Amino acid sequence: AVLDLRQSWWLWLSEENIGFCDTDQKPASDNGNDVRFVGYLPRVELDSLGDPTFTADHGLRYPYMAGAMAHGIAGVDLVIAMGRAGMLGSYGAAGQPRKEIERSIHILQKELGSPPFSMNLIHSPAEPTYESAVVDLYLTNGIRLVEASAYLDLTTAVVLYRVHGIYRDADGRVVVPNRIIAKASRVEVAKKWFSPPPEKLLKQLVQEGRIDQETARLADEIPMAQDLIAESDSAGHTDNRPALTLIPQMIALRDHHQPMYDNTVRLRVGAAGGIGTPTAAAAAFAMGAAFVVVGSINQGCVEAATSDAVKQMLAEARQADIAMAPAADMFEMGVQLQVLKRGTMFAMRGAKLYELY
Repeated sequence: AVLDLRQSWWLWLSEENIGFCDTDQKPASDNGNDVRFVGYLPRVELDSLGDPTFTADHGLRYPYMAGAMAHGIAGVDLVIAMGRAGMLGSYGAAGQPRKEIERSIHILQKELGSPPFSMNLIHSPAEPTYESAVVDLYLTNGIRLVEASAYLDLTTAVVLYRVHGIYRDADGRVVVPNRIIAKASRVEVAKKWFSPPPEKLLKQLVQEGRIDQETARLADEIPMAQDLIAESDSAGHTDNRPALTLIPQMIALRDHHQPMYDNTVRLRVGAAGGIGTPTAAAAAFAMGAAFVVVGSINQGCVEAATSDAVKQMLAEARQADIAMAPAADMFEMGVQLQVLKRGTMFAMRGAKLYELY
């Protein structure tokens, strides 16, 4: 009865027995013993978990997001499947040619229509022109939601995306068409997402003629991101922080920043990293996560753009079958990611390559 989450239960007790019933009409007696109610278990629907404003703001049924996996592993098929199921899918645009990204945008807009989807925007310190070009592509094609990942610091490109098209409506509210769901594994980075765009970057955008002075003034009233993903130990760009310590820190940071904004702006913290089972998702919600984000587990989905060989290797992997290896996109900076160790030589060869470098 406890595990049947979609059914409400009344718990009754007598001198000899304990039982559950699905109405408030308790048995008159139990073999002559008096029966009394001692508890009530309300039904728990999946769409009632997390923060209801997250699903309302993004037009979702469930507070569940499939994070972007680079090079189109989280491709159009996966994103479409998520959107049709009432969840949020994020397209893995990182490392993709701009023509391929634009082609995927057109497919997603055609197939999903009004249900939302997200496009990944990855920090590219070695290729700032690529990051700017992707932002221009998103603005041109009307992309209203991005998942910002691997940012060590804010850039003019991501600030431009956030503030593009903002205005003050007749009621005096600042309307922000473009939303960002930002990943962070360090508190000092998360602070920048929950804060208004940096004045220095706004001035630079004004000087370059990419925004006007009014946009820069309005930007001071908004956070860079309402939604922050606390990215704990995972296969993404993290600092291997455990969820048990990272999520409470990020929630405390949210509570500290919330008074900076009016009631129309609700800051939220989602959880990511190691969420691969229903139990792990339940634990994240129990800790106060507004939504959950899953990644690697989706590589085993039939919709994921991975080969059958990769899916089989991942399906057979266990907890100890991973290792740290240099990240391809931040190789020269010494950034490392968790990769599959069992059945591959990638981790060893990557470490040797970095040593030689």
